[in-house]
Amino acid sequence: MQHLIKQYTLEQGALEIQYIEEFFNEFSRRKSADEIIGRLAGREHLILMAEVAAPDDPTLFIPVSYKVSHELRARETEPKLRDLVERLVDHVDFSGRRVLYSWIGGTRSDWRGRGHFRALTEEQEAWAVSVGFHEVLVKTRNRFYDMRGTLDSLRYDVVKYEAHPSDNRESKVYLSKQLGAD
Repeated sequence: MQHLIKQYTLEQGALEIQYIEEFFNEFSRRKSADEIIGRLAGREHLILMAEVAAPDDPTLFIPVSYKVSHELRARETEPKLRDLVERLVDHVDFSGRRVLYSWIGGTRSDWRGRGHFRALTEEQEAWAVSVGFHEVLVKTRNRFYDMRGTLDSLRYDVVKYEAHPSDNRESKVYLSKQLGAD
């Protein structure tokens, strides 16, 4: 499947993601453009989108997959990011290293299994190396088997597992990949 990968600016990317998340049923809560801008403003970030030709009009390209990542610092002030760093302090080395956090992303269910997520992940890694990141970190749920399988094939290692008290499918899995900047 051919796709076009585009890098978006903060404002335009946030609006596109707010739109595409309407096609995701497994997310209990969708991100708003304001929430995305609030998280990414003032920190190095990357917004990527995979687009494909519309089935009924090959001149029109539609977004089918996206990936948003940002720098994760050892001393975060935003509560959610501070909590994430605290959970990982014994599993990820932040000292003198740049860590890229793959925050949100996904592929529309009607376009899954065609390599879009993998292509975006590879593009994200190439960008991260080019701007000096040492590691990419991903947090997911155990139930996202296809995503975990793709990350496994790209050599992401599980660095931490947080078991859910009643539903193992909802357990959190933290994965990491060391990059060439090391």
